[in-house]
Amino acid sequence: MSSAFEPSMSLSSSLSGRQPMSATAPSMADSLPSINFGFDELRDRMAKFTAKFDAFIEQGRKRVLEERNQFRMNIAELQEDQRMKKKDMEILQHRTSTHEQMVSKEAAETREMQAAIAALTAQRDRNQAARDALRQQIAETQKEIDARLAAQRAHAQYVEAQARFNVPELDFWMQNLCLKIEGAGQTDRLKFVYSHIDDKAWDREAWFELSTASRDYDVRHCRPKLEREKINRVLERVNETRDLTMLLKSMRELFVEVMKS
Repeated sequence: MSSAFEPSMSLSSSLSGRQPMSATAPSMADSLPSINFGFDELRDRMAKFTAKFDAFIEQGRKRVLEERNQFRMNIAELQEDQRMKKKDMEILQHRTSTHEQMVSKEAAETREMQAAIAALTAQRDRNQAARDALRQQIAETQKEIDARLAAQRAHAQYVEAQARFNVPELDFWMQNLCLKIEGAGQTDRLKFVYSHIDDKAWDREAWFELSTASRDYDVRHCRPKLEREKINRVLERVNETRDLTMLLKSMRELFVEVMKS
């Protein structure tokens, strides 16, 4: 600002440097009109402008700082949003994978259950078929049992009717054959026990079980063991004659023969 007025100051200096023409002569500067350049007003205006400019610059700088901080905050928020969305996507992918695994597992379990149901259905059908076969077999067995029971009842009635006449004879043979009659644990069997068979041991016993389940007699068990062929020959004669005393005498003879051998 001051450099703009340097020519005027030089002019004044040059004028003041000249020697006065006379000490008493009036100065030309005194005759010039006074000029008011308004330096104070200009200085005040410049100061106000400077203050406004500085305030504008300060406000601009603050606004730039605020906008930069806001931009950084926006960037940070965007980054945080991106991180959260990435995390949400990872969680969603994990849930999707877990759901797919569960769906696959449920599908496998469904197939296993269907296979188990099919197997159980086939087993049920087989069980029903076996049950029907068993029912038929039970019915046939029951018929056979009923027939045997009827035969046993008829035979029991026959034995009971014959026993009235054979009691004295049976007592006779029991005493002479050293014989006693016991139950064999079943309704259709009798156990005949002999003693005084072995000359060296009179207390030694021999026995056999007689089955009366059918019309023909049958020897199921015996001690000591006898040859089955010999037993069958005795049973053939007894079943032809229906003579029980023949059976008792013949079985004692077989036991005596075995113990002597």
